[in-house]
Amino acid sequence: MRIIGVDPGSTVTGYGIVEEVNNQLCHVASGRVVSASRIDFHHRLKRIYTELEKVIASYEPEVMAVEDLFIARNIKSALKLGHARGVAILAGLNSDLPIAEYSPLEVKKALVGYGRAHKGQVQEMVRTLLGLAALPDTDTADALAVAICHLHCCQGAGRLITRSRR
Repeated sequence: MRIIGVDPGSTVTGYGIVEEVNNQLCHVASGRVVSASRIDFHHRLKRIYTELEKVIASYEPEVMAVEDLFIARNIKSALKLGHARGVAILAGLNSDLPIAEYSPLEVKKALVGYGRAHKGQVQEMVRTLLGLAALPDTDTADALAVAICHLHCCQGAGRLITRSRR
């Protein structure tokens, strides 16, 4: 099964595609959609959507797993993050992908065994599990972690929020 994990953000959205083949995790692709903060917010959202659409079309994942919102102190930042999540989910839905959502706590617990793990611990575990030569940046590592979480820990737990209409 091939999963695209997404770590949404209004200036940087990470994505990571992981595949399970014969009970082995394989890194397929990963990267970031980066938009300068000086660019109009609506155009940043459009960029997230179009870039994720291209990634989905290129790598043909079967499911999209998205990191859920966390409790934020800054309401304006939380709203922008919600918009970024929305366009990421829309890109998946428009490609007929089922969508699953996981909280940061769930992802960290699934990968590191501790829900309050630090970013560096998540990065190192992603590097180890996927056999990557270098440590991925935090946005990419978080996206890969969401995909791994869905594959290994939560796949059969009924976490799909939407199902494909194919």
